[in-house]
Parts: sequence; C-alpha cells; structure tokens
Amino acid sequence: MEQEREDLSEKSSVKHIGVLTSGGDAPGMNAAIRAVVRKSVYHGLKVSGIRHGYAGLIAGEIGEMDLGSVADIIQRGGTKLYTARCPEFQTDQGQEKGIEMLRQYGIDGLVIIGGDGSLRGARALSHRGVRTIGVPGTIDNDLPCTDYTIGFDTAINTAIDAIDKIRDTATSHERTFVIEVMGRNAGDIAVISGLAGGAESILIPEAPFDMEQIFEKLERGVERGKRHSIILIAEGVGKGMKIGEQIAQRTGWEVRVTVLGHLQRGGSPTAYDRALASRMGAMAVDLLIQGETSKMIGIKGKKLVATDINEALETTREVDLSIYELAGILSI
Repeated sequence: MEQEREDLSEKSSVKHIGVLTSGGDAPGMNAAIRAVVRKSVYHGLKVSGIRHGYAGLIAGEIGEMDLGSVADIIQRGGTKLYTARCPEFQTDQGQEKGIEMLRQYGIDGLVIIGGDGSLRGARALSHRGVRTIGVPGTIDNDLPCTDYTIGFDTAINTAIDAIDKIRDTATSHERTFVIEVMGRNAGDIAVISGLAGGAESILIPEAPFDMEQIFEKLERGVERGKRHSIILIAEGVGKGMKIGEQIAQRTGWEVRVTVLGHLQRGGSPTAYDRALASRMGAMAVDLLIQGETSKMIGIKGKKLVATDINEALETTREVDLSIYELAGILSI
C-alpha cells in the first residue's frame, strides 16, 4: 500500500494541491475539503487550504493542511476555509494576482468548491495555465451536467422539516401559509420540498402560473371542507410577502408568510451530502493527478462524471417539470 502511494506521487502531474470554497456556503463543503486533503496526503502530495475563496487567494491567505487539519469536520455545516464574494477576481488584474500567489506557494493544481461563479473563476484560471477542477457546491442545484450539487439534499430536508412544522400551525389555526424557499433562479428546492411536503401549490420560475387559478384552487379546497393550505414559492418567482398579500386581498382570508432564508444553508449535512462530497473531493484529486484540468465533477445516476467546465457553464440547466406536474396532480 505504501509503495503504491509513493509510486503515484512520483508519477503525478501535480505535487502541491490547493483547495478553496467560494460563493455561498453549502452543507457538505467541509466533507469535500476533508476528502481533498486526505486523498492528497494518501498519495504523498502536499496540500494547502486557501481561506476566504478567491479573495483569500489574492491576499495570500494560504496555509498547508494535513490529516489533523480536517479532523472532526465531516459532520459540520458551513466551510472550514470560509468563503467570500470577490468582484476583483473577475478582472484580469485580480486573476493575475491570484496566479502569482499560486506561484509563490508552489501550488500547481487547484480544487474549487462552489457554484457557477466559482466555476467561472476556475475556467479563467485554467485559461491562464492553472490546472483546475471544479466541485459543485451549492444548495440551489442550479448547475447543469450533474443530477445533484453538494448541499441540495440537506437544504430540501431542512425545508421539508420547516414545512411540516408550519403545517401543524396552519392546521391548528385553519390558515393559509405562504412559504418562500431559496434557490436563486432555480426551482429545484421548491419542487422537491413541495412534493415531499404536500404543498397545495408550488410557484417556480421555470413554469408559468396564473394567480387566478391558485385562488380558485384554494377556494375549491375550502368548499370541500379544507381549512388550511401551504403555498410554496421559489425566491426566483418573487417575494413571498407580495404573494401573501395578493391571496389575502383576493380571498379575505388571514394569510401568514414565512421566509426560510439562510436557515436552508446551514446545519449538519445529510448522509447523502457527506458521501457525495467525499466522493467528489476524492475524484478531484484523482483528476489532477491524471493531468486533467478545466473539469467539473458531477453525478449522473450513481456514477461520478467529469465534464468540461465550458460545457457546464454554457449548457442550460432545466428543472424536472415532470416532478412539478406530479406535485400539482397530487395536490388536487
């Protein structure tokens, strides 16, 4: 086993791997960091963590990591390496500063964990000669070329837990509740949590909807004796408060609005997210060892796949509307 590690280290296309998390945090990022660090150490490679994403790369917030650096983090939400937005990195000057820091620290391969903005940064570095592998970490599940992104499973379970609790109150008070979930311009969180949580109506940016039809559906429910309802809204559709006001004005009912917000981004990752992140982080190291660059790791079915970052960024991401339609059928 030790000989195998030594031989692979000697043949590796990289000797020093850097890892950073960028953009919004997502449960499971720590599991991915842990996998990158421990897989690198296993193969005899040096590994360094870059704090605060691309901003920390520019500022030189870089430190070597070892097995102990990632002990006891697999179950923790957030990111041990912290994260930040970095408009400066979108400029040629900012990217050159980042590359100079990589040169100073001798980092010749970079694993970048984050969403589409993070992948754009990875692509820019790759175009400038830096070996980069992207790992999709975002609760929004809004990246193409992968069935799931790290953090999505945890986010929908958090949303479902909230929906269940709100429904208890809605039932007790015989009220209509509007719940706004995150997802940016993607409706995946709303669709899956709405189906699993039994929402009466789901509003997502990918499907047209008519408020008049929603009003009529609510009124039909009342006519057959229903005394409470849950309306689930993806944030890409609009503000939950505005939708709630429209329902109250049209029906004359008492409506309550809950915005789940950043509650969905925190918390201990589910087993699925921990396993997915661990697999993706380990594969990122394997790809760098093999000399690959400008790839995003995804999962299709149960199999991990590597897609060119250009394809991942330029392909249109589509929500599974068959699930959305099923949710509508089951909520009649």
